[in-house]
Amino acid sequence: MIERLYFRDLVTFKEVELAFEQGLVVFTGPSGAGKSVLISSILSGFGYSTKGSAALCEVNLLKPARLKSEAFVLEDELTIKTLKKEKLRYFIEGQNISKKALREMFSPYVQYLSVRDRGGFESETLLDMLDKTLGAKDKVYKKSLKEYKKRYANYKAKAEQLRKIKEDEAKLAELIEFTNYELEKINTINPQVREEEELLKVKQQLSRIDKIKDALLNATEIFAFESAVEEVYRLLDKDGTLFSDTMNQLRADFEEAETLADELEEIDVEEVLDRLSDLTTLKNRYGSIEEALRYRDVKAKELEGYKNIAQDKSMLESFLHIEYSELSIIASRLSQSRQKEAKVLEEVLKGHLETLKLPGLRFDFNIVSMCERGVDSVDIMLGDSKTDTLSGGEFNRIRLALMAATIPKETETRGILILDEIDANVSGDESIAIAEMIATLSSVYQIFAISHQPHLSAKAGQHIVITKECGESRVEVLNEEGRVREIARIIAGENPTSQAMEFAKKLRA
Repeated sequence: MIERLYFRDLVTFKEVELAFEQGLVVFTGPSGAGKSVLISSILSGFGYSTKGSAALCEVNLLKPARLKSEAFVLEDELTIKTLKKEKLRYFIEGQNISKKALREMFSPYVQYLSVRDRGGFESETLLDMLDKTLGAKDKVYKKSLKEYKKRYANYKAKAEQLRKIKEDEAKLAELIEFTNYELEKINTINPQVREEEELLKVKQQLSRIDKIKDALLNATEIFAFESAVEEVYRLLDKDGTLFSDTMNQLRADFEEAETLADELEEIDVEEVLDRLSDLTTLKNRYGSIEEALRYRDVKAKELEGYKNIAQDKSMLESFLHIEYSELSIIASRLSQSRQKEAKVLEEVLKGHLETLKLPGLRFDFNIVSMCERGVDSVDIMLGDSKTDTLSGGEFNRIRLALMAATIPKETETRGILILDEIDANVSGDESIAIAEMIATLSSVYQIFAISHQPHLSAKAGQHIVITKECGESRVEVLNEEGRVREIARIIAGENPTSQAMEFAKKLRA
């Protein structure tokens, strides 16, 4: 439940702080005073889109028992804050959160019904309602539904695989041909890592082979003077070891150079250039020799996959055929259980609808193509009327009846219900019935309701009036005397008669 609301600088409100009670909280006041604006501050705290945003808004609430989050640390008492500067930012327990994530987190616990809202009777919503009701009292059904959803998700994924295989099937021959061509090209060249560096070195040496040979020819003349130099060292009684070692190293280097020159003469220059050209082609195509080799390995695996595609297709088709049959059986059982539960719910709804001055309601089931919810599509018929022909008042009275009919037997709090003029444009008897229904719902919901009717205001556990003076909206939590005066104002206008005051007291009695 929401324990406290604080906001400042919201349209005509400067600053408001309210402490709320559990049960039914009603907001009343003259038209245009700011009731819907105040409600918007609560809605904004749970990620709902609103027309205006406060500069700062804080909502303090007790964490719903089932509310859990892997992304956020949540205490038993939560604070949701919205802060408006250049844009609206949301925080939960001081942790930044997106509007979408906030709305998704609290959507199971915070419901908003407006007289202008025509949602809530979509097939998906009605099926969810039936599934929750059934799941709460039938563990077998709950297990079957869970199994169906899990298997259908897998079925859907496998069907998508088959669709892609069939889509690629027409291109398969072309894919295999092209893949073989690419593999053959790389395998024919058969590149080696660092091979290009070695070939470039050879190419450089080949370009200098003649100069190397000429230089060696001239340089070998140094050995003709070797013995003379050694004689000089001997005559001078000096150690000629260093000179001898140098000449021996020089002789070894010259022999190595001559060997290299002989080897280079046997190399075909054209072959080297052609090989370098092939390697350059691969580099230009794949980025590097290493990338070309990796690409070859990947394509080789893909080629094996292409060869197995016919087998994969056959196996998938067989699996999908069998799985579809088994899913159809489970979906049929789910449908039977739903239709049976719908009949039970129709009987429970009779009394509520009668109280709300409405005819009987019927769930109209149709079998559709299998989907994640099974094979059911469901509509609501109110008497002989479809929901799209109902008035706003009828629409919302049905929603209240459905909520009342599905109240759990346990005392678990369902969450927060926000009602925006849900009792507008109805007769006196209908207003009384709606007030009774909302009072019943307040046993399991904390309800915030804007109302212009005396009956709902009289049922409230907490009555708050919104007024506006000199362009500024103000909020007041009414005591018993104030409640009677406000209810009398609703009945008879700004200057209520004594009869209106007496009737207000009677409603509060």
